[in-house]
Formats: sequence, structure tokens, C-alpha cells
Amino acid sequence: MSDQVKDREEFRDSVSHIDAEGHRVWFYPKKPFGRLYNLRSLVSWIYLLVFFTIPFIKVNGEPLFLFNISERKFIIFAVRFWPQDFFIFMIGMVAFIVFIALFTVIFGRVFCGWVCPQTIFMEMVFRKIEYWIEGDAAHQRALNKLPWNREKIIKKTLKVAIFFVVSVLIANTFLSYIIGIDKLYKIVTEPLSQHLGGFALMIIFSAVFFFIYLWFREQACLVVCPYGRMQGVLLDKHSIVVAYDHQRGEPRSKPQKETNTNKGDCIDCFECVRVCPTGIDIRNGTQLECTNCTACIDACNHIMEKVHKPEGLIRYASEHSIQTGKKLRISGRMMAYSFVLLLLIGLESFLLITRSDLDVHMVRAKGTLFYNEPDGRVSNLYNVKIINKTRNDLPVEFALSNLQGEVRLVGNPNLIIKKDSLLDTQIFVILPASAIDEQKSKISINVISSGKIMGEEKTFFLGPHHQ
Repeated sequence: MSDQVKDREEFRDSVSHIDAEGHRVWFYPKKPFGRLYNLRSLVSWIYLLVFFTIPFIKVNGEPLFLFNISERKFIIFAVRFWPQDFFIFMIGMVAFIVFIALFTVIFGRVFCGWVCPQTIFMEMVFRKIEYWIEGDAAHQRALNKLPWNREKIIKKTLKVAIFFVVSVLIANTFLSYIIGIDKLYKIVTEPLSQHLGGFALMIIFSAVFFFIYLWFREQACLVVCPYGRMQGVLLDKHSIVVAYDHQRGEPRSKPQKETNTNKGDCIDCFECVRVCPTGIDIRNGTQLECTNCTACIDACNHIMEKVHKPEGLIRYASEHSIQTGKKLRISGRMMAYSFVLLLLIGLESFLLITRSDLDVHMVRAKGTLFYNEPDGRVSNLYNVKIINKTRNDLPVEFALSNLQGEVRLVGNPNLIIKKDSLLDTQIFVILPASAIDEQKSKISINVISSGKIMGEEKTFFLGPHHQ
């Protein structure tokens, strides 16, 4: 690293969004343009289309996704998950976290720059509205310095009003993932007195989004989000990040007519700093505030084109590749994360494939021993809880699998479990006295629906003590 870069190392003693007096620094990023920005815009439009469309998609009358915590109702890709399936969900979340870790080890914070909801909404929705109303960075600074004249009042009022409307739209869409689009529609159309709790959630979510995108903005990434701090642990010299090629760019200088100079390609124009939404200088190296949004890449490529130098002074690269000129290599950490991820994906797939449509829990009735039937047989009473996870009503029968005997339902002998419901019932297990060879015998009971064995429950049967 050159002496010119070393002299700038004092940047590590502070963060970009707080000044020397401890006050927040308000950023006015210059409007980006270029190939990568256009590609990010395309990805964002697809993302927004999916985000606002999914709540309206239903499969067999159920939403495609639903995360209703209060009612303990979870639907993922039209598959219903009950609280009893929570371990499957947790393993899926662990697999997702490992995937994020592996992805970060290899590709840095590409997730933040390209598909993070905070970045999508801030940079591709609210920031574009701001550019449209108030103009580019220089115009925004000038507008904020003006006294409250007619122009400033109109522009600020219009921006705040549009920001609020978009925040409400985002909040309601987000809420529909929790309570469902049908309940959201009822909250909107029916009398307020019938949905005070739901209306309160709408107000809270709308206020939070409005606050974040009007005032808090990039602070959500710099202060609140833990993912940015994770990268300090996960990144290494082989991770691909948005990086400045200091080997090629240093020492910096202004454009010169001479062709035979020892100066680097960086002309110190500060365009990469002006377009950065978090106010950093990427030439100082990978920093906590960098979200890999690629705005600096487009800005630098545009300048390189103007001064007739090759593009890529700032590009996706690893520290190792910049120093050595070598391509990315697979490290031990990458292989370890990949192995753990494959194991978790395999386990999750196995659990989903073997997940039964019926979840049955059977325990002996508390406070009971055994009954001597009039015909000489012995019976035990069991409490049974059955969950039907399907969208169809299912008939259920029980049959002993390891002993000769009878299973008798208490009440209606024709047991039908309604779709997406839970049923508590009781059964008697009756065995011949000759089949009981010890006081506590192990029994297995098959749960059958439409002739198909849906599962097997193992329990104990209490009988008379044999001398």
C-alpha cells in the first residue's frame, strides 16, 4: 500500500455518518447511472412485482405465504406448517443463515446491494421519488438551505405526502403476509370498531416505514442491521467485494497530457464518493458501511471512459486477486460452509418429504389403570390428539400392529378429521388376558386413513400383575 493511501488511514477512527461533534451527517448521494445501476433497477422491479403480488396468490383457497404468529398459522409455498412442525421451520432458518454466511464469505454483501428490502425500497423507490421531486444531490442541498418559500413548501409537502402513501402501501402489503389479504381487506372495508387491533397494526407498520424512509434511511443499515457487522467476521481476503484496485490506481493524480508517467489511473475526482449512499470512500478499502450497491463502479467506469482508460478500476474483486492478479480460489472455509449447508438442506428435504399429513399424539388417560372387561379381556383408556395438516377431510381408523386385540373409539366410531384442524378424542385398547405377559407391555398402534397407514404410535399397556 502506498504512502498516499497510508496517510488516509485516519478514516478508520470514525464512521461516515457521524461528524467530529457526534452529530449525524445527512447524505446527498448523486443520482447514479450506468450498466450495473440499470441491472439493479431491473432486479428491483421484478422484486417489487413479486412482493406486491404474492399476497393475492392463493392455492386451494389458501395464501402462498402466511406467517400468522398470533394464530400459529404458517404457510410456506402453499404448505401448511403447524406449531408441531416448528423444528422443520427452525432447521430451514438455520440452513438459510448458513447460506447467507457462505454467500457472504464468497460474494461479500451482494445481498445487501441487490435484494435486501431496505436497499430496494430506499434506493429504488423512495430515492427515485426524491430525485424526481427535489432534483439531484446539488439541487437537494440548495433546496434545504433555502428559507421556507413557496417552492420549498410545495416540494417538501409533495415529497412527504408521496412518501407517506407509499409507506402505507408497503406496510399493508407487509401486514398481509402476517394476517392474510382477506383479513386485511376486512380491516379496510368494515367498520373500524370491529378491527381495532388490526387497524392499530396498520398504523404502527405505516409509521415505522414512513419514519425509516423519510428520516432514518441508511441508518437502518449502518446502525440497526446486524448483517453489516457479521461481514467483519465472515469476509476474508478471498471474498469478492466491491473493491478499488489500488495496484492500478495509486498514486493518484489529476489527468495529465503526458503519456509516460508513473502516476496511477485514479484521477482523484471523488465521483465514487459523491454517488455512495452511505458516504464512504471505497478507495480506503472494504468498510462496514459499504453495502456493495455498485454505484461507485458505474461512476468510476464513466470517468475512466472519459479519460480514455480501461474500466474496472473499481470492480467486483477480492483483495487476494487484486494483490496477486489471480482469480478466486476455493478456500477451506468455503468448503466447510458448503458441506454444512448440504447437510442441512438434505435434512430439511428429508423432513419435508417424510412429513405426515396426520400428526397423532397418544398418551394413557391420567389417573387410570386398567379395566377388566365382562368377557375377560383387559382394556386401557388413551387420550388422542390428531392434527389434519391437509386441505381435505380425512377419515381415521386405529389398529394394533404388534398384538391381537381391538381398538375402540369412544363416541362416534366413524372418525373424520376436518381439514386444517385439530381433534381431541379417546380410544380404548382391548387385549385378551392371554396376550398380557407383563404388567407394562409395549404396544404399537397404526393410524390409518382410507386404507393407508399414516403413522405408528408406540405406547404402554397396563395389565394385571402376574406372579
